[in-house]
Amino acid sequence: MPKSATKRSLIKFAATAAFGLALPAMGWAQKTIEMRYGHMNPPTSAAGMQAQWLADAIAKNSSGQIKVTVYPSSQLGKLQELAEAVSTGTIALSHNTAAGIGSLYPPFAALDTPYLYRDVDHLMKVVDVNSPVMKKLNDGLIAAAGVRVLYAYYFGTRQLTDNKAVYQPSDLAGQKIRAIPFPIYMTAVQGMGATPVPVDWSEVPTALATGVVNGQENPSNVVLSSKLYESQSHMMLTGHIMNAQMIVINEKVWKGLSPTQRDAVTKAAAEVRARATTMVQQQESEEVAKLRELKMKVIGPADGLKVDAFRSSVSRLVQEKFGTQYGELYKEIAAVK
Repeated sequence: MPKSATKRSLIKFAATAAFGLALPAMGWAQKTIEMRYGHMNPPTSAAGMQAQWLADAIAKNSSGQIKVTVYPSSQLGKLQELAEAVSTGTIALSHNTAAGIGSLYPPFAALDTPYLYRDVDHLMKVVDVNSPVMKKLNDGLIAAAGVRVLYAYYFGTRQLTDNKAVYQPSDLAGQKIRAIPFPIYMTAVQGMGATPVPVDWSEVPTALATGVVNGQENPSNVVLSSKLYESQSHMMLTGHIMNAQMIVINEKVWKGLSPTQRDAVTKAAAEVRARATTMVQQQESEEVAKLRELKMKVIGPADGLKVDAFRSSVSRLVQEKFGTQYGELYKEIAAVK
């Protein structure tokens, strides 16, 4: 057996023995299934709040039979490590970008392609776990990594921030922009005209403060909740990626639940998906206004931002790098009505 496979088996064994994928807490009255949910975001962020909402909803819907404990702010690992931790069974639940899940099953990364969706409604129809696209991707993810997507909610539309005004791709020449350390995000930043620098989210504030990078890209809710306006003077409304955050569960945990318990989790997932998506959509315009109040200069099309130039430049590079790999999937996504 290859060393990597042996190591993976040992990790799985240790995780099951030491932590438990979903260990019953034995008691005379009732068995409680305990799960750990690790993620990288602050607890007060949209992503952090929805994680706790899920834990609360699962506890309520299961009448206390399932207890989910949430560990925010990268306590249990960085972005890539969290994806692997769900696969190996060190933790039961986490959330990640589609590209992050793509590190376990590459086709998933296609869902984070820049300028892919017509609007948020199109995005949410595509990432519904019952859509033809997601059913196929979920089947592949389960087979490849033993991980299942429970649900996906609208995380926001990604915008560019920097310490200078940017109006077109040529303005980013020589600028180092933090990119999520996955190929589709690196390509997006490169296509926008900058030099992509892979930095894990936990290290972004320090990277910005020390000049390791000149800027970054994220939805407005992240810019606000993580106080990136303290180190970034400008936000450009490039709207280059509509993001859905994927909430995933270890497949052995899922299979270990009774039908009634699965129903409780599924109901909780539907509740939180709707609640989180609605919250993010309602707050986006408010967040931009708040950032302006905090003296961040926001540049949009009305201010001369050439969004079409960014779309053209990014899409050309994406097609060059991923057109062959994801072309058929892109057609299936476009066909979703």
